[in-house]
Amino acid sequence: MAGATTPALAAAVSRAGGLGSLGCAMLTPEQFRAEVKETRALVDGPINVNFFVHSPPDFDTAKIERARELLRPFYDELGLGNVPAGTTVTPAFDGAMLEAVLDVRPEVVSFHFGLPPVEMVDAIRQMGAAIFSSATTVLEARNLAQCGVDAVIAQGWEAGGHRGTFLSPFESAQVGTFALVPQIVDAVDVPVVAAGGIADGRGVAACLALGASAAQIGTAFLLCPEAGTSDVHRGALASAADEDTRITRAFSGRPARGLSNRYIESMREVESELPDFPILNTLAGPLRGGSARAGLPDFVALWSGEAASLGRELPAEELVERLMAECNQILHNLSR
Repeated sequence: MAGATTPALAAAVSRAGGLGSLGCAMLTPEQFRAEVKETRALVDGPINVNFFVHSPPDFDTAKIERARELLRPFYDELGLGNVPAGTTVTPAFDGAMLEAVLDVRPEVVSFHFGLPPVEMVDAIRQMGAAIFSSATTVLEARNLAQCGVDAVIAQGWEAGGHRGTFLSPFESAQVGTFALVPQIVDAVDVPVVAAGGIADGRGVAACLALGASAAQIGTAFLLCPEAGTSDVHRGALASAADEDTRITRAFSGRPARGLSNRYIESMREVESELPDFPILNTLAGPLRGGSARAGLPDFVALWSGEAASLGRELPAEELVERLMAECNQILHNLSR
């Protein structure tokens, strides 16, 4: 949800009784402090801050130049000038960000792609925050539990955005939420948060029935007015069908699920030739932005889970209340 969450969205979710979250993977420490401060001004409740944990990329010059060659016609089409040089602007979780986290003291700190070094995890724990992290397999869940996380986020194959896989080969980590959640529940002794393809109260109730302690919902909130979702992304989500999403490496260099568009389809056969995450973000970023400004979905990363068609254009507080009411009604009906 990096780039789509806002202080207004996180605060609204927390006010309604959920755990509002900020996607902080693209923020500098200064930007991170500012977003947390703005969120705190809007709500007294707990918040979660989420970070990517990724290894330094391999600066493969041949792959970088090949990607620039492949992207050049698209840049020319939109009049964006030259394709930028291959650098990395997506910061890993480092000492400066750790210091910022310790300064602002969020109630929950969550991670994607594993965990940072143990000394960083220990510092966050000693500060008093709960620590969550994503798992796409039972193997990853066991690893996280052994590392002392307070909860495992079981990210099913249906989930939108970047896959959290960090131990298993991507090809073997394609387990759906309905199968993944109960297996992880049985494998670890910490609470499990279900994620992936959950967009209404039926999905939340199903996750609780599978043994999850909570549900993590992303795509369904992209249509809320408080979200930072671009107009072209909103339009694509509003007309999405269940078969419209694809897993692609073509935007960032790591597998991620989004609505198919011209760019994804054009790059499908050459994904193996593209550079690592997050170098590719630098190359494709201006293209994504230019396409969004032009009102064209062709080159925008339209991140979405498989349940996009269940989304509703509601204020975030109302959406949380609706989800809770739907879930409670289903559980009540089942208990009769």
